[in-house]
Amino acid sequence: MNALNADAKPSWARWAVAAAFFINGFVTGSWAPQIPLLLSRLGISEFVLGLLILVFGLGALTAMPFSGYLMSKRGSRPVVIGFAWVVAFALLLVALAPNVWLAAATMFVFGGSIGAMDVAMNANAVAVEKKLSRAIMSSSHGFWSLGGFVGGALGGIVIQNFGHLVHAGLVTAAAAAMTAVALRGLIAEDKPVAHEHQHFRLPRMPTIYLVGIMALFSMVPEGAVLDWAALYLKQELGADIATAGFAFAAFSGIMALMRFLGDGVRNRFGAVNTLRVSALLAATGMLAAGFAPNPWIAIAAFAVCGLGVANMVPIAFSAAGNQPGVPPGIGMSVVTTMGYSGILVAPSAIGFVAQFTGFAPIFVTLSGLLVVVCLMAGLARHADFRAVPQAAPAE
Repeated sequence: MNALNADAKPSWARWAVAAAFFINGFVTGSWAPQIPLLLSRLGISEFVLGLLILVFGLGALTAMPFSGYLMSKRGSRPVVIGFAWVVAFALLLVALAPNVWLAAATMFVFGGSIGAMDVAMNANAVAVEKKLSRAIMSSSHGFWSLGGFVGGALGGIVIQNFGHLVHAGLVTAAAAAMTAVALRGLIAEDKPVAHEHQHFRLPRMPTIYLVGIMALFSMVPEGAVLDWAALYLKQELGADIATAGFAFAAFSGIMALMRFLGDGVRNRFGAVNTLRVSALLAATGMLAAGFAPNPWIAIAAFAVCGLGVANMVPIAFSAAGNQPGVPPGIGMSVVTTMGYSGILVAPSAIGFVAQFTGFAPIFVTLSGLLVVVCLMAGLARHADFRAVPQAAPAE
């Protein structure tokens, strides 16, 4: 069985890793419409909600290095599968939490499982790229966004009609079924690269950290839309919970579509040009969302932002994995951790500030971070190395 997973079916493995990205995105997207209900269900303020989201992020950032350690011993396949099972049940645990303290504990588990699975499935995607000798990173992230679209779009409707517990139960059942069936085809690396992890050292080259900042500034807006767009539409633009759920759904749906096209776009126009145009599109959408006069214009603006953000993170990750003088695993771990702190930790600060300013000025301010990414786009030139299929070895 292990030999089959390692060598015989790389095409199956490509769809299995796509399923892993979809599951992770589906559960994350399903979480978005549950967020506004925590305020009333637990009787907490936006500040406390921000702290809970911070706990989610701390769980993820704590588990990410642990995921890397496990992969150094066992490879990415069992790590993806193991944490996928935790992810499947994590949202239900949060939905069942009767008070803020148990909610915090379950949020830590939820964030940890999402983050650990995320690192492992990105590593597995790299292994599949090597087997297929072609890039699949953008389209893999497209499946994450597609999962987020499905989870976000259906979540608000199900919650409004059947309640948050029924919704969480259905999400768990769907995620568990997909994990049981689809992830069996994940590829196993030929050998766990344990020698790369014997003595972990942070790289000394400053370029990798600049790429990390680029990933960070790309993912802070994504985290803001995930955690706060629904509440923004509900509280400041007067949307109902079903409509509010479409904010992240539109963002993820357009992002998914663009990510499926992203590898081809990057191959044609190059990583640097693609990143520059993408960052400007994302900045325009985020700016428009902050000035939106009604929920539907805001939803359209978030969709434009998703169109731009779509290829920014995959390009940053590819640049990290191909950075000269930095081992791919170490470069990926540094940039992944820095980037995901933007989607996992920064939203808690946004929640704190929003108590005093509202969300509209925050979305306007975040557009500035995306302009900075546009100015830093030249750092992504090494991402093109993996985008071009390498010649197969002579047989």
